Amino acid sequence: MISPSLSQSDRLSVVDALRGFALLAIVLLHNLEHYNLYCIPADTPQWLAGIDKAVWDTLFFLLAGNAYATFSLLFGFSFYIQMRNARRRGHDFRARFAWRMVLLAGFSQLHALFYNGDILLLYAVCGLILIPASSWKDRTVLVVAAVLMLQPYAWGKIVYALFHPEYVDTNSMFVKYALSAEQVGMHGNWAQTLANNIGNGQLYSNLWQVEAGRLFQTPALFLLGMLLGRHDRFVNTPRSCAFWRKVLVAGVAAAVPLYLLKTLVPPHLTNTTIVSYYGIAVPRLYNFAFMSVLVAVFVLCWFRRGDGFRFQRFTIVYGRMSLTNYITQSVIGVAIYYHCGLGLWSSTGATACVLIGLAIFFVQLLFSRWWLSAHRQGPLETLWKRGTWIGVKNG
Repeated sequence: MISPSLSQSDRLSVVDALRGFALLAIVLLHNLEHYNLYCIPADTPQWLAGIDKAVWDTLFFLLAGNAYATFSLLFGFSFYIQMRNARRRGHDFRARFAWRMVLLAGFSQLHALFYNGDILLLYAVCGLILIPASSWKDRTVLVVAAVLMLQPYAWGKIVYALFHPEYVDTNSMFVKYALSAEQVGMHGNWAQTLANNIGNGQLYSNLWQVEAGRLFQTPALFLLGMLLGRHDRFVNTPRSCAFWRKVLVAGVAAAVPLYLLKTLVPPHLTNTTIVSYYGIAVPRLYNFAFMSVLVAVFVLCWFRRGDGFRFQRFTIVYGRMSLTNYITQSVIGVAIYYHCGLGLWSSTGATACVLIGLAIFFVQLLFSRWWLSAHRQGPLETLWKRGTWIGVKNG
């Protein structure tokens, strides 16, 4: 039961700020990758190549996997808030949420039309686990989340390969579709790019999600985010502060050995199948541990200041329009890097890409501030909400 004295706005401010930072990290990483057109410019001066490598290594160490994981965690939290608010208005949100996931799948197809790295379809499918989980006890939710987080399919493949050394599985069905999508992005016009994204792009994106372990990690993060909502962990109370301090300590304690396991063990593995799936199971656990550290630090800093430091609060509006900004940043990025646009994929190194990513972020931030000065939600968020509650007055 949620105490009526707790402020919903306090909770949503820290969550929106955290979501905004995760979205900023996503746009920076996608720019570094040229939106899946991987290329290091051949004529880069040696001094700039050194800077580019340092920028690439630093940002991927800090952000890769962590931004996505944070975004997923907050998705589960948002589900709980929506469920709670609907229940207070006398609505059963479960059927509405299923329909909401259908609408999200529609948004995913819009997004995938431009960019072959969409995650929204995966969210729409994995989000359905929250419907039955909303009535589970906390312990059940934790057990299911833990099992999923451990990547049972990957470990099953590893165990099978130990007993059947002749079995070979490279876990790379996505590669042939990735190569096709990459060639079109580098050399195709708009019509060819859009047509390829409908077919090869979709297979590339979604097969990679499955083979990268996200089919298990995503619902696990959704469930944990729902639990954070149940227990008001984003509300500034002594109990929440104590919780996040424990998360910080546990995250550091887990991240260090997991980092060593993910970096030191693979060079000593010779079985192709084991190498392929070990490279999924252990790094995903490390990402979760490191993400927990980053989220705990962010929340504890917010709580310490009371209402967040200025550097945290400036991303609130960006996080409030996460769906709009996530999709439009991809459209902008494709227009910048792909051949059908400015074609900068072959001439921009990591440093230039980060600057472009920051420029996209600030343009979107200014637009978000302008839009939210006159509207309660972003344009796509408004469509999503109205579609969710279609047929219900004051939904």
